[in-house]
Amino acid sequence: MVDKVDEKILEILKENARTTYVDIGKALGLSEGTVRNRIQALTDSGVIKRFTVELSLGVGVRALIMISVDPQKPTLEISDKVLSLPGVEKIYEVTGEYDVVTVVSSSSIEGLNQTIEEIRVIDGVVKTNTVIVLRTI
Repeated sequence: MVDKVDEKILEILKENARTTYVDIGKALGLSEGTVRNRIQALTDSGVIKRFTVELSLGVGVRALIMISVDPQKPTLEISDKVLSLPGVEKIYEVTGEYDVVTVVSSSSIEGLNQTIEEIRVIDGVVKTNTVIVLRTI
């Protein structure tokens, strides 16, 4: 169960996942050990799934790829396969015309295109629609 203190810790980590336990503790009036234990508990319980690096948009290219899944295939199965591909940052299962939206980054358009092609050949993927991110605000 996530409480108010955990929510504040998560806010700080979302802003900068490299923030030290000591700095988080100072910001929240907690000891370094308390922060360490809370982050470990959030990780163990699955609230925190991973720590990652987000590159500046000036480095490489980022895109949203919408995926329509064959109704005969479990969407989660397709999502798991897509998640294993290079450059895939996030996967969202959504409602609407498409079943899955994924955020993909690459150092080049060619690398992005390779990931798109790998998605398209996954058994159960019916169609894709890709939009390239121009600016992050």
